[in-house]
Amino acid sequence: MNKTSLDLLKRLTEANGVPGYEGEIADVITDELKGVGTISYDKMGCVICEKKGTQSHPRVMLPGHMDEIGFMVASLTEEGFIKFTMLGGWLAQYLPSQRVVIKTGKGNIPGIIGAKPIHLMSEEERKKTLDKKDLYIDIGVKDKKEAQKIGVKPGDPVIPQAPFTVMANPDYLLAKAWDDRFGCAVMIDVLKALKDKKHPNTVFGVGTVQEEVGVRGAHTSVHKINPDVAIVFDVALAQDVPGGEKGVGVLGKGPMITIYDRGMIPNLALRDFIIRVAEEKKIPYQIQTLEGGMTDGGPIHIHAEGVPCIYIGIPTRYIHSHSGIIHQADYDNTIKLTTEVVLKLDATQVRKFSR
Repeated sequence: MNKTSLDLLKRLTEANGVPGYEGEIADVITDELKGVGTISYDKMGCVICEKKGTQSHPRVMLPGHMDEIGFMVASLTEEGFIKFTMLGGWLAQYLPSQRVVIKTGKGNIPGIIGAKPIHLMSEEERKKTLDKKDLYIDIGVKDKKEAQKIGVKPGDPVIPQAPFTVMANPDYLLAKAWDDRFGCAVMIDVLKALKDKKHPNTVFGVGTVQEEVGVRGAHTSVHKINPDVAIVFDVALAQDVPGGEKGVGVLGKGPMITIYDRGMIPNLALRDFIIRVAEEKKIPYQIQTLEGGMTDGGPIHIHAEGVPCIYIGIPTRYIHSHSGIIHQADYDNTIKLTTEVVLKLDATQVRKFSR
């Protein structure tokens, strides 16, 4: 991975953007793609970069969602503690003692997620799984009035606090929000890789909004673009950890071509075409089935008369938690594979994806 891509990943993962509050990420994407293509937005806030090739069609959509899982301030107790709403899928047991930042109109406020101390729990309570209602955020104030004075109010977004970190083996990267800043970064780097290349299509790189709360931006952006084919970027489930399925989702073994998820069975001809390109170019890849999740591909592939669509992921450890781990080689190979595929997506090839 070159330093430019490493800096891009740091910039994107350390920026903050929970569902409905993706403006900071949209600004990064807009800045990164200046001079690459024409930038526009839909009315939900999705960022769209149109990169013209030698032909106006086929229209190739490359979406990655901008939002990360997080929280929203719901209310303040009289003692100054914050009750919150979850934005996206969390397990409550992941949350105690994790640091967060609350973005208020007066600035960022640090906090920590609290729960009843183990020393005060009964034996029965210790055996139970935590419930979200038992959690709160402590921002270190004496009461509700002080919390309000520094700007905290219902509706403020709350974001996990986790710095971008290169690990002991520098191929491994630790950060928050890989889901789906990885996808946003791949979209950006693919468009940059195409900048000085002739491609027989028009490419639309998209940063979508509110994927984690109902794939909402995918619905609006696909209507604006009306693509002929789409390749969705999102994280994939790494299983190379204790308790995982051996040999499935291994970091460093390549991007994961997804043959099934809860929202989409991919276009089979597009799937086979991508696998063929990977094998011809000797780009490593893995196969994934994801029974417990879905992506922006769900609404995209059923748009209008249907859009040939597939989801390509990067194996990621500890998704839907405060921090996760990816491998640099998987990122690089996702860019290589997607770029090679886009260069071959002419009208003749795309027609083969439909009966």
